[in-house]
Amino acid sequence: MLELAILGFLFDTPLHGYELRKRIAALTGHVKPVAESTLYPAIKRLEKAGLLARNTEPGSVAAPRHVLTLTEGGRRELRRRLAEPDPRDISDENRWFTVLAFLRHLEDAGAQSAVLRRRLAFLEEPASFFYDGDRPLRAEELDDPFRRGLLTIARATSRAELTWLRETIASLDG
Repeated sequence: MLELAILGFLFDTPLHGYELRKRIAALTGHVKPVAESTLYPAIKRLEKAGLLARNTEPGSVAAPRHVLTLTEGGRRELRRRLAEPDPRDISDENRWFTVLAFLRHLEDAGAQSAVLRRRLAFLEEPASFFYDGDRPLRAEELDDPFRRGLLTIARATSRAELTWLRETIASLDG
């Protein structure tokens, strides 16, 4: 998810590490804070793979700044990752939001639609956070008001996303 976010934000514009970190933190929120000890090794891996380049520019007040730019190979890699997301990128909500944030960079509407269809298929599977054996439990079957609340909120969120997915897929498919 972190590498995808780095590639996605740099696709839009060159950034220095601090600004990149702020944008990733804004996308992932408090759920997955980005530490420098995580971000900079990921940047180095992507740089070593030839997916991004580092240029030094003079600082306006302080020391020179390292500005990161996506290479053509980085652009291809971002599009590949968007077209072929890992199953966890489809099922995990935070990872999915990262894919969704940059899916516009996958320029083929059919490819965008295919990714959305994978998420749609995942959401259409009967699921719950709580089970009776192998059978998923519905909110109405729970006595615990907190678990019932969790399932009620999850169902409303899923319904909204399902509606959006179906409308967007229809639009992309023309």
